[in-house]
Amino acid sequence: MNTCKFLLTAWLLACLQLTSQAATPPPAAPQKPAPITRIDPTFWWVGMKNPRLQLLVHGPGIAESKVEMPAYPGVTLDGFQRLESPNYLLVNLTISPQARPGKLRLQFSGPRKASYDYELRARTTPNDPSKVQGISSADFIYLLMPDRFANGDPKNDNIKGMRAPVVARDSMYARHGGDLKGIADHFDYFKELGVTAIWPTPIVENDMRKVSYHGYALTDYYKVDPRYGSTDDYVRFVQRAHQQGLKVIHDVVLNHMGSENYLFKDQPAKDWFHQWPTFTRGNYRDGTVNDPYVSALDRQLFSTTWFDTSMPDPAQENPLVATYLIQNFLWWVELAGFDGYRIDTYTYSDPKFLMDWGQAILDEYPRLGMFGETWMQPAEGVSQQAFWVRNVFPPVNGFKSNLPGAIDFLLHSAIQEALTKEAGWAEGIAKLYYTLQGDWMYEDAGRNVLFLDNHDVSRIFSVLGEDLRKQKMALAWLLTCRGIPQLYYGTEVLMKNFSNPDGLVRADFPGGWPADKRSAFTAAGRTPQEEEMFSYVRTLAQYRKTHPVLHSGKLMHFVPENGVYTYFRYDEQGNTVMVMMNGSQEAKAVDMARFAERTKDYTAARDVLSGAAVADLQKVSVPPYTALVWELRR
Repeated sequence: MNTCKFLLTAWLLACLQLTSQAATPPPAAPQKPAPITRIDPTFWWVGMKNPRLQLLVHGPGIAESKVEMPAYPGVTLDGFQRLESPNYLLVNLTISPQARPGKLRLQFSGPRKASYDYELRARTTPNDPSKVQGISSADFIYLLMPDRFANGDPKNDNIKGMRAPVVARDSMYARHGGDLKGIADHFDYFKELGVTAIWPTPIVENDMRKVSYHGYALTDYYKVDPRYGSTDDYVRFVQRAHQQGLKVIHDVVLNHMGSENYLFKDQPAKDWFHQWPTFTRGNYRDGTVNDPYVSALDRQLFSTTWFDTSMPDPAQENPLVATYLIQNFLWWVELAGFDGYRIDTYTYSDPKFLMDWGQAILDEYPRLGMFGETWMQPAEGVSQQAFWVRNVFPPVNGFKSNLPGAIDFLLHSAIQEALTKEAGWAEGIAKLYYTLQGDWMYEDAGRNVLFLDNHDVSRIFSVLGEDLRKQKMALAWLLTCRGIPQLYYGTEVLMKNFSNPDGLVRADFPGGWPADKRSAFTAAGRTPQEEEMFSYVRTLAQYRKTHPVLHSGKLMHFVPENGVYTYFRYDEQGNTVMVMMNGSQEAKAVDMARFAERTKDYTAARDVLSGAAVADLQKVSVPPYTALVWELRR
């Protein structure tokens, strides 16, 4: 009996155990961690004027997660937002003025689990006067292409894993190996020349398969191209430049990116880019923005098309895209502390975005210099160029530019015409007068950047038929007219060529590579003509640097007569410089009586370029294709 009871009890217990096992679900499979490939911005700062921060989190399947943040004093998690792509998640934070530097923990839970320590740094720009110094008419900018200027570190020439890893100096459109160290190695060269600011073409990553050397098809908004150096190298580059008394201008592209950018290859959502059924190139007509008679199609073909086949167009009217871009350009200023932004293809961006972007940048960094590429043809006129910067016009279609200055393409065309065409009523050298006459439309035309050539147009020496006289005349105008002068690398040593094909105007600076047969960085390596031109630029630029009247004084010009254009730079202290340009093939005697309102207090002068004394201001003869630059004296 006892045995039977025991067996029955054992059987019942076994059944209960089986029933219990059947009712209990199998243990859950361990959660797969969600690999977070990146978060943009990569880090941020406490104490920014705008307390809101939008984080774009990227990782396979990350959109399935929920986000939590353990308490961090002064920081609140405002929520998160899923996008069309399963690989993105937006996280919104508010960082109060009371927040301190540190790392806040972001926890991602749900089917995909992960955590991320996001860094908040202490700002350095507000209390450091060496950072974000701004750009003004007192500066003399030197534009260069890092890949084509000097190779200071051959170890970064070939980077494994990049799409165009090979340096090939014999190929016009391949990488040649120039880098940040190569630029820094020649800071003394810039200072000897009289340069005060360096403008490299974009230094951000351009990991494109073809023609990546120019930098205008970026593939990572938050990374320096490793063939130039690291992001930390760039920060040190700016610091070292400042220590040497040189400013740095950061070249940026708002309108487009490279097609190998991770944001385009794995798009957060379809509405992050302008999409057409097939590739549609833009019409490049910025006049469609303010044309009162414009067709909707023409307007659309300007602002919502791609700049080129490999340059996707972000949809900046999307507020999420706009915030992403604005934060990126704030990030670079705070990180590196450079002094100005040059904005590529400025007019092509969404007009409202341009206003929001400019306001956000200047609210945070009011001293930052900013000038945009406003590529105008002469027929478009000064009013069209002035429309894109701070001007005297009322808003047009809701757009009122807050951009401080433009790259002055109209004066670029005017100086070329002055030196290549016969003088007429409004032609030849008179073109300078009538273009400057339109300065009334700008809030401050002195913030415009003047140039003779750049990486997109033919070199001035070739345009002028390799005439040394005309080259000097052009440079004299560049360094004495109103605005901020910009010199393209090599113009000072007579580098030449035409822009068709464009690679020809982007040749390597002679002496930037150890294997070069000569170095134009030194007097010994320059030909007699090159040395003559270098000395000409140096003399005038150094004078300009030490004589504020020439860069900050008032401007008065006189209607050109008999092929001679005369203008004066003067100030309230009585400092006066006279510039007289003869744009013709014959020497011209000038009647000085018509300039009496500017010369009546002076009896003599000194030639700024030769140092020679000028004893008689009443009898002046200007040689053909010559610019006299005289400091007037009592």
